[in-house]
Formats: sequence, structure tokens, C-alpha cells
Amino acid sequence: MTKLIVGLGNPGDEHEEDRHNAGFWFVDALAKQLNARFESEKRFHGKVAKAKWEGEGEDLFLLKPSTYMNLSGQAVGALCRFHKITPADILVVQDELDLKPGTARIKLGGGTGGHNGLKDIQAHLGTPDYWRLRLGIGHPRDVAGEGRVMDVADYVLRRPQLAEQKLIDSSIENSLQILPLFIKGDTQAAMLELHSKG
Repeated sequence: MTKLIVGLGNPGDEHEEDRHNAGFWFVDALAKQLNARFESEKRFHGKVAKAKWEGEGEDLFLLKPSTYMNLSGQAVGALCRFHKITPADILVVQDELDLKPGTARIKLGGGTGGHNGLKDIQAHLGTPDYWRLRLGIGHPRDVAGEGRVMDVADYVLRRPQLAEQKLIDSSIENSLQILPLFIKGDTQAAMLELHSKG
């Protein structure tokens, strides 16, 4: 059973609507669904919510690191050490440049694709073998009508256009729908269902 879901993003009101904060949007939506409240936890370098999953006995932790993205591993490492959570029981939710808005994919392990949050988590866990939920935000080279291609760093730190936001929101909704399967360990069925949605 999954014991920790980490949403990646940057803290602060000025970053709330950035594409880079798609991971935060997901765990905020999940916390609302579970009636769980985030509380600041200094020892875990972030905001933590705790919930029981649909009658399961074990706790499910939700984490939003309050370090900046590049240091996300500090929060993940601290919480995992304290609660003895293994990498295989972690789902990290991230924004993904290489997927179009509206697309979401789950995978276990693999490279970091240049994502600094994933690089730091991997460094702190000592392995790439944790689950990732990748929420597509598109790539600046694919955005029409913005003149010259925007720098990737500028792109991820800006809010999506309205049409993009609706697509990202739908991918979050689709991901929440398959989460019960995933959390209970039926990862193949969860992946098949999510990946068939676009």
C-alpha cells in the first residue's frame, strides 16, 4: 500500500499558479477529497496531512515540501526516515514538460528528465525506484503564438493559459479517479486505466 504521496512545487503565494506547482495542485485536491488538513511540520521541511485510506488501517501521508523545488529531497528523506517509509511506498506527483496538458502517466523508477525536484529526491532516497505520477504541462516549444521559444525556467514558473489549465485540471481529476486502485497496490490496473484516458 502507498504510504506517502508527495506533491512537488514551490512555496509562497507568488508561485501558487505556476505550472511547476502541478504536484501541489494534485495533493491539495486529494486532501480536500479526504478531509485532511495540511499542517506545517518543521522537522519534515514542509506541510504534512495525515489520512486513513478508505478503511485501511495504515496512515497515508500527504507532503508538500516547503523547501524550494530543487531541495524537495530534504522533506521526503526526513519524513521517510521518521515514519520508516520505503521508496516503493512513495508516489511523487510532478509537472512533466514532455507530456501535453491533459495527459498523466504513472511509472516506477527511471530517469529524472532534468527535473531538479526528482534529482534531489533520488539523492536523498539513494535510489530512483519510487513511483512518479507525471502531470503533463507541455513544453514551451509546443506553445503557439508566444513568439520566440520561451526559456524552460520561465515557462514552468508562469501560470498556464486558461485552456491549458482546464486540461491539467482534467488530468488531475483522472488521476484521482484511479488512485484507489493504485494505493491498494493494483498498480497495473491503475496505470492501464489512467493511460487509456489520453
